[in-house]
Amino acid sequence: MDEDFAEFVRAALPGLLRYGHLLTGNPHDAADLVQIILEKIGVRWGTLRGAESPLPYVKRAMANTHISRWRSRRRESLVADIPEPPPYTAPDRLENEPLWQALAALPPRQRTVVVLRYYEGLSEAEIADAMRISPGTVKSQASKALASLRGKLGSLVGVGDEW
Repeated sequence: MDEDFAEFVRAALPGLLRYGHLLTGNPHDAADLVQIILEKIGVRWGTLRGAESPLPYVKRAMANTHISRWRSRRRESLVADIPEPPPYTAPDRLENEPLWQALAALPPRQRTVVVLRYYEGLSEAEIADAMRISPGTVKSQASKALASLRGKLGSLVGVGDEW
């Protein structure tokens, strides 16, 4: 059983890290998210491996966990002391890519809707259910996100191009 899980992780890890990067907006939070999910999945691997493919379940768990973490983080927390600046980290290789910059600049809810809709291919109803929002909110968040992306990336695509 452990070898099956290890093989799944070896095969799926690069794609899960990319998916996590899309959801969170940075590779460090993506790695944390993937680690949290793989820890949870590893404990229940015996029940999941009977499924045709556990990958959709893992991706859904990642999206749900990301949404839960986003909700808990959006609350303001006041601190008495100014925190130390973070240590230097090497820049992300995609940091200067216009699409990644535009996607990372979106508010978390809009970015999550875009990733679930256009990267993961979920329907509006599935996204609404996963995020616990109405389908109308999914539509409005997607519309706002796409308008923002068009505004930021329109010059790269060319005026009048449809996308």
